[in-house]
Amino acid sequence: MEQASSDPAAAYARFRQRQLSPQLAEFAGGYGFELDDYQREACAHVESGSGVLVAAPTGAGKTIVGEFAVFLALRSGRKCFYTTPIKALSNQKYADLVRAHGAASVGLLTGDTSINSEAPVVVMTTEVLRNMIYARSATLANLGYVVMDEVHYLADRFRGAVWEEVIIGLAESIQLIALSATVSNAEEFGEWLTEVRGDVAVVVSERRPVPLFQHVMVGKRIHDLFADVAPTAQATPQPGKAEVNPELIKIARDEGRRVRDDSRRPRGRTGKGKRTVAYGSGRYGGAAHKRFADGGAGRPSRSMVPSRPDLVERLDAEALLPAIVFIFSRVGCDAAVGQLLASGIKLTSPEERRDISLIIERHVSGLSGADLRALDHGRFAEALERGIAAHHAGMLPAYKECVEEAFVRGLIKVVFATETLALGINMPARSVVLEKLVKYNGESHADITPGEYTQLTGRAGRRGIDIEGHAVVLWQPGLDPRALAGLASRRTYPLKSSFAPTYNMAVNLVGTVGRERARTLLEQSFAQFQSDRSVVGWARTLAKNSEAVAGYWEAAECERGDFAEYAKLRAEISATEAELARSRKSDRRAEALESLLILQPGDVIRVPQGRSQGWAVIIDPGTRDRKGSSDPRPLVLTEDRQVRRLSLVDFPTPVKAVSRMKINKRFDPREPASRRNLAAALRSKLAGVDLDPQRHRVPADPELTERIAELRERLRNHPCHECPDREAHARWSERALRLEREVAQTERRMASRTNTIANRFDRICTVLQSLGYLADGDEVTDEGRMLARIYSELDLVAAECIRAGVFDGLSHPQLAAVLASLVFEARRSDDGIRRPRMPDSRTDAAMTQLRRIWREVSLVERDARLEPGPEPDIGFSQAAFAWAAGRPLSAVLTDSGLTAGDFVRWVRQVIDFADQVGHAAGPGELRNTARTIVTSMRRGVVDFVPDDSDDV
Repeated sequence: MEQASSDPAAAYARFRQRQLSPQLAEFAGGYGFELDDYQREACAHVESGSGVLVAAPTGAGKTIVGEFAVFLALRSGRKCFYTTPIKALSNQKYADLVRAHGAASVGLLTGDTSINSEAPVVVMTTEVLRNMIYARSATLANLGYVVMDEVHYLADRFRGAVWEEVIIGLAESIQLIALSATVSNAEEFGEWLTEVRGDVAVVVSERRPVPLFQHVMVGKRIHDLFADVAPTAQATPQPGKAEVNPELIKIARDEGRRVRDDSRRPRGRTGKGKRTVAYGSGRYGGAAHKRFADGGAGRPSRSMVPSRPDLVERLDAEALLPAIVFIFSRVGCDAAVGQLLASGIKLTSPEERRDISLIIERHVSGLSGADLRALDHGRFAEALERGIAAHHAGMLPAYKECVEEAFVRGLIKVVFATETLALGINMPARSVVLEKLVKYNGESHADITPGEYTQLTGRAGRRGIDIEGHAVVLWQPGLDPRALAGLASRRTYPLKSSFAPTYNMAVNLVGTVGRERARTLLEQSFAQFQSDRSVVGWARTLAKNSEAVAGYWEAAECERGDFAEYAKLRAEISATEAELARSRKSDRRAEALESLLILQPGDVIRVPQGRSQGWAVIIDPGTRDRKGSSDPRPLVLTEDRQVRRLSLVDFPTPVKAVSRMKINKRFDPREPASRRNLAAALRSKLAGVDLDPQRHRVPADPELTERIAELRERLRNHPCHECPDREAHARWSERALRLEREVAQTERRMASRTNTIANRFDRICTVLQSLGYLADGDEVTDEGRMLARIYSELDLVAAECIRAGVFDGLSHPQLAAVLASLVFEARRSDDGIRRPRMPDSRTDAAMTQLRRIWREVSLVERDARLEPGPEPDIGFSQAAFAWAAGRPLSAVLTDSGLTAGDFVRWVRQVIDFADQVGHAAGPGELRNTARTIVTSMRRGVVDFVPDDSDDV
């Protein structure tokens, strides 16, 4: 401090700061380090009364700005709400603020946890604040500041809409402090915030407080990715391209040469190998080189892929621990821990092992011995005490908390984690390792994006501990160092809204502000803001194309008459003929399929096209044992004695039997004599049948055929038809018509983008009115007020079930099983593992009613041009029933096949949903049963630790 005070410029800057921002100066003085320029700038905006959007890299300390809002609230006697996207983050932030300001000043609200809720500072999940706004909670009184941490979550397709609901719904007098990861369109997001919230300043920092160096590990050696300083290791990322390490390029070139050489070698029986399945684009390692990683001719490449024990030993030798190793698979994370245990690696000292043991004991002290055995606790504890751990959503929350606490304290040296760890949990490391740059996105294996790469590697480098961070990518066969360098140096992470109105949102907004005001508010969403901005570009294109169309029509002018009229007649004829062909094709396909399904052995038919075109007799209609195919494949004998298996492709039009003949029971299609005799019988049968194909052809659509004839007559009689320059004029008119179609398409796109959100809201209100949740005008009915208390993707289906009495008369385990179907969503990797069924006949009957209601709601939605909600999933129903009935953890996990973390997460979802249903139903038996679910399921592993069930 003495050295700093001796600098006259610095001393004058601090003096000016105290004059302009006295409270910021007092706040900054409480930290043992100088605030960064961007932190001071953002805090100054908050002190001046402005809202602020702060976008900065992970670990850059942007939460300082949120903590300053807490400081101001406590100084001014106003409230501050600090919102986070997940409960684990809320718990973490609550603990931080209690340490800073004392338990009396800080509260916590996370749905099922309520601590000191009327405190001046309350930490909560964003959903809790959204619900407060709709309920007009008294807790909102005297609220001056709202901090929205990790606000980029509004891009989340499942939960992102909540952020926009809060931003739009907060009173204008409340200052908003939005904290975001670095996004490439922060200015656009800031413009929207200013539009809906008033004055909101945008403060962007791309500077990493801890430089990040990029590496690739090949075999047992770590190489620098860049020949010079990595772009991310500079104070401010440079726009210039850094050179890739030539040694890595040589390694890739040598590997590629081995691939080409191997592909030229003749392959014998032993060289065929297994067929590989393509994944990813191959830029970062993929199917093109996969066989070299599997062994065989490319065995040298396998030695270039580091093993997990080799990786950890090299990181330890290079002083790059602690490290987070991202593996895009829960099973892979657990397997990695097992491999390190088997290798005998120990990364902790005796003192560290004792500290870890105490952490474990504290976190699992509420679990019974039977529960610990069911969780394979001994293996978890042994790995943790060696300094090794996994971290993923399939783990028990208590175990994840052990890992997080031990890692933050520097006791755990390596964590194998899925990408969910990168979503906000405070677990920075000296190094981050990416095993692969390809991950499963729910539909296919795809390369990770620059935004994902930035988010994952942003954990490397602990501020105040490390002077530099390190990102290490493990070599994979086919990896392109240049592509990796482009990935590592890009800053593309656009924030896109996922906002869409829901039934619950609609009744809450209409009940709070009325329908017209609700529609206006929804038009202010970030989603609509982004749509409207795209319309500006389309408008320019529209003006330019409209001008060109006018020029083309001018060039097409004809002295004999209106050539535009003539050209449009020609175009209408072509369009009508195309429509006739399309309608004929689609209708005929459906009719053809129906006609094939009713064929019987011995039917004589005409095959309309293909190699077997002509007359044939059905031997086998091919409607049974079709090996999963939905289309029949009839076996026929043709006039030329050929036996063929046909498909729907051979029947573009419907087919009908023109006659029937008997097929001898001893007919064998493999015997020439049998084929010859049946063909002779077929020809004999055809002798008595009218063979004119036109009689057996279904006529075309008469209306369209008549329309085409009328148009052709008008075309022939048009004065421009005989013009000698007709085709020259036609070329210009075709350009004009083509561009007119583009103009119309652009206009349709603009219309679809304009008022998109409000139009969806109108359709939702139409559904709600048709079902009695909204009355004419702005009135929310009693049923609507019930729906307003249900927050679920299938909220309307749940409300309809309450109205229809589907849940009435069920015991609490039975109700838990049925409610689980409305919240559970199976992971793709869970599909097909076990065939789900309901626990008993009573729940099965209730599910039959529930599915009927879901189908009825889906039909109403279809009529309103809305996408139907997901189909109810009974994959968790048996587990919910068993747990509510009091069965032990070991039995439920064994029967369900679920991981402990998934089980706890879904039980808590059922508990939360049951609580909503109970409140929505009102006093009575259903509410009592729902409350029994809550008390009976909130036990053991589900109840004794803070909930972080949103970390999925």
